[in-house]
Amino acid sequence: MRSVLKNSLITLIILVLTACSARKDDEQAIPEHWQPVSGSSWHFQLQGELVKYDDAGVYDIDLFNTDESMIELLHSEGKRVICYFSAGSFEDWRPDSGSFPPELTGKPHPEWESKKWLDIREIGKLAPMVEARLDLAAAKGCDAVDADNVDAYSYDSGFDITYEDQIRFNNYLADEAHKRGLAIGLKNNFGQVKDLAAVFDFAVSEQCFELNQCDLLYPFIKKGKAVFGVEYAFPAEVFCDAANNVGYDFILSNRELDGTFRIPCR
Repeated sequence: MRSVLKNSLITLIILVLTACSARKDDEQAIPEHWQPVSGSSWHFQLQGELVKYDDAGVYDIDLFNTDESMIELLHSEGKRVICYFSAGSFEDWRPDSGSFPPELTGKPHPEWESKKWLDIREIGKLAPMVEARLDLAAAKGCDAVDADNVDAYSYDSGFDITYEDQIRFNNYLADEAHKRGLAIGLKNNFGQVKDLAAVFDFAVSEQCFELNQCDLLYPFIKKGKAVFGVEYAFPAEVFCDAANNVGYDFILSNRELDGTFRIPCR
């Protein structure tokens, strides 16, 4: 009887040690990633030949339209690079657009008719395309990704997407980015900040002052994380002081985001 108990105890100890070792290996498997903090001047450009600004320490640029050599050049100058792609909408001009199943494409985004919502409930079907884009970002040397259109639950997307569906998809995005050593920003999803500020590494906002929603982004600052923002309509003197006072990093730009017009608040 003693022998049986002794053997059972040894087996239990081995199982506990094995489980602890497995958890440690899983933690070590996730590489470190950049953590943007408040106080950086940034540049946001998605079209045209990249315009460089001496004061900008962080560049948010298009994943597909930016060559790896440009990212290497920015890194050589001490800049950080965020690579933009749309995670929650379909864009038919992208080189991988033929990979998206037609049944996952919904209604157009109300502000961008060329973008159509994706059925983000179908993570398994979207995973190959989403993860290929994250792989591309990692291969190009991006420090982070700006994953756009991650708020379909708050629009008439053509799909019955719930708040919980969106949280599930956004957590999936963050997990996959971190697995590749990429930081990830929460883009324009003001309504889910309270649930996602702990998971995402920074926020990217368009027009939060115009929409009177900037206060919803403050949990990122409380966690020591950056809030990058751009306004298109308000003059810089209207919002820059307010942005600086709460630690947000904002610019004034044109809606084309072609790099030809930029006024930084810092």
